[in-house]
Amino acid sequence: MTDTPEKIALVTGASRGLGSACAETLARRGYHVIAVARTVGGLEELDDRIQTAGGSATLAPVDITNEDALRQICRGIYDRWGRIDLLVHAAIHAPPLAPLPHMSEKDLDKTLAVNVRATARLIANVAPLLQASPVGAALFFNDKSKSERFHGPYGLSKAAQMRMARSWQDETAKIGPVVHVLTPAPMPTALRARFYPGEDRSALADPKAEAERLLSEIL
Repeated sequence: MTDTPEKIALVTGASRGLGSACAETLARRGYHVIAVARTVGGLEELDDRIQTAGGSATLAPVDITNEDALRQICRGIYDRWGRIDLLVHAAIHAPPLAPLPHMSEKDLDKTLAVNVRATARLIANVAPLLQASPVGAALFFNDKSKSERFHGPYGLSKAAQMRMARSWQDETAKIGPVVHVLTPAPMPTALRARFYPGEDRSALADPKAEAERLLSEIL
C-alpha cells in the first residue's frame, strides 16, 4: 500500500445531485474521493471539477446493485489503501409515483434492489474498511417527504434503508465506525423532480450548500 492519502472518502450516487455535491465538498476539504455511480459522463464531469479545484478522485462507474462489482471495488480499496475514512451513501432510486394497486413489479424490484439490498451489501463490504480507520464514519440521508400518497415502493424501501442505518448506528456506537443519519433540506434534484413535477424550484436549497452544511455537522 503506497501513496496513501491522508483522508479517503467513498461516495455513492456521485454523478449528480447531493452525491456529486458531497464529493466536490470532500475533495475541497482534502479527501481523496472514490466516486461511485452508473453514469460515466457525470463522473467524468465531476472529476474535471475536482481536478480544476486542485483535488483528487478515483472514478468507479458501476451499478451498486452489481454485488460482484461492489466487492471488487472494496477489495481494490483495501489492496491499495487499506481503509476508508468516510462513506457517504447518496445513491437512491425513485420509482414513478403510482397508486399501490398499479404498482409495477419491475419498479418495485428495482427500488428494493437499489435502496435496500445494495445498501445492505454496501454496509457489509465497507464496514471492515471503515473499522481500519481511526476516524471511520458513515453518512446516510433521510428525507422529509410531505405526502405519502403514491410513494408506496419508495416509502417502504426508504424506511427499510433507514432502519438498517439506525441499527448499524446502535451496533457500532461503542466500537465504531460512527454512523450518521441526516436529513437534507429539499433540493432541486432529479429524484425530487420525479416526485414533484412542475414545482417551483427557485425556493429549494442548493445541493452544494446542503453538502457543505451536512458535512460540516459530522467533520
